[in-house]
Amino acid sequence: MENPIDTLIIGGGLTGLTVAHFLQKYQPEAKITILEKSSSPGGAIRSFNQDGYLAEWGAHGFLDNVEASRELLADTGLDKEAQKAPLDEFVRYICLNGKLNLIPQNPKKIIRSNLVSLPAKLRVLADLWIKPRREEQTVAAWAAYRFGSSLLPFVDAVLTGTYAGDLNRLSIDAVFPGIRALELEKGSVMRGLLQKRKSARVKQETAPQKKLPAMVSFPQGMGRLPEVLAANKNLLCSVEVKSIHKNGDVWEVRTTDQSYRANSLVLALSVNQSLFLLQSASGMTVEESPLATVPEARIVTIAMGFGETAEIPFGFGYLAPEQEKRFAMGALFSTHMFPGRAPKGHMLLEALVGGRRHPEKLELADDILVQKTYDDLRQLIHLPDPPVFSKVLRPDHGIPQLEIGYPRLLAWRKRLVESNRGLYICGFGWEGIGINDMTKSAKQVAAALAAGIAAKGETEVKGVYF
Repeated sequence: MENPIDTLIIGGGLTGLTVAHFLQKYQPEAKITILEKSSSPGGAIRSFNQDGYLAEWGAHGFLDNVEASRELLADTGLDKEAQKAPLDEFVRYICLNGKLNLIPQNPKKIIRSNLVSLPAKLRVLADLWIKPRREEQTVAAWAAYRFGSSLLPFVDAVLTGTYAGDLNRLSIDAVFPGIRALELEKGSVMRGLLQKRKSARVKQETAPQKKLPAMVSFPQGMGRLPEVLAANKNLLCSVEVKSIHKNGDVWEVRTTDQSYRANSLVLALSVNQSLFLLQSASGMTVEESPLATVPEARIVTIAMGFGETAEIPFGFGYLAPEQEKRFAMGALFSTHMFPGRAPKGHMLLEALVGGRRHPEKLELADDILVQKTYDDLRQLIHLPDPPVFSKVLRPDHGIPQLEIGYPRLLAWRKRLVESNRGLYICGFGWEGIGINDMTKSAKQVAAALAAGIAAKGETEVKGVYF
């Protein structure tokens, strides 16, 4: 029988391609094979281009504040192609009381703004004295307990824009593990952040002051990223994995018409796809998963092109908390963010509809979705004429929801990989859902593969940007 390949990666999305990239970098001679079920790589990252309009099926960009992503761009030369929209030059809006309000880029500035009443601001200070609740909580319950209910619309907007989720279901321990760790360690979020900032200031006394990060994309859209990463890889598309078997120290993977043997196996898949394969895996040391599946939030993107009569405010876009009862969760002002998204003299809006709370909206026909979205947006933005172009993008992929019970699933995964040498599990939803989350975890997996050890994730305090 043919000798096993060094590493077999199941999943040719961003995570799998990034694992392969860094592993090739660390071990140029390593034999790596990637199996992808779809006819093309990229997973949830895919761009749409028609009639001069450029929109996205999935992620619209990523922030340039994570080293793994910056290194990936530099390695591939994509840093020279990248388009950047700096957060300190652009603004975002939140829909409150039926109108768009300019929103500062961090919680500290929100507190100082007129968007929050004086009693609500004073209530936030109570965080310094409120003892942490150690049991797992929803984001809504946690935020209301620590800072008061007045900030919930802002928290809602953040989670709507990130997860298309429901703050009454999402777990604070899963969504913001770094913030949660600070709270439990220091007894207060604000105290922990102040101490963390003081420590960082001491270390960087001579370093230049950091600017806010920038949103990154490419002239051809986000699909350019997996396109470049897939080049010069042993990538096999339209290959569906049927079963996984561990035979001693070798992993055996059976597809529809072939079998593969590998010393190391990487499941670079979304959470539910990984769980599905693991449920039928054999020969492994495995306990039953605490969750058979995780909920997913599905959204549709309504891309709409407008002519010169449209007056779209400058900025990234806006988000609408659930309390506003809007049809769309928000919209991206795409032509403001990145040039070349619409024909000359035209503008592109990309509205987001559905999410965890309103899956019923996804059942509507395309023409109804476009009409209802336009009716909603023109109440907030000066859009006197209907769109001259429209397209409803219905992604196949849903967004994994990190709801109550999710930390137990992460703990189970940790035990699973520690007890099954050569197994690595990463991908959409495991460490988060953002591009930076996936590149960072993929680089950690590649480093662990190169060292022959189990991958270990890191708990970090992520910046909150609106």
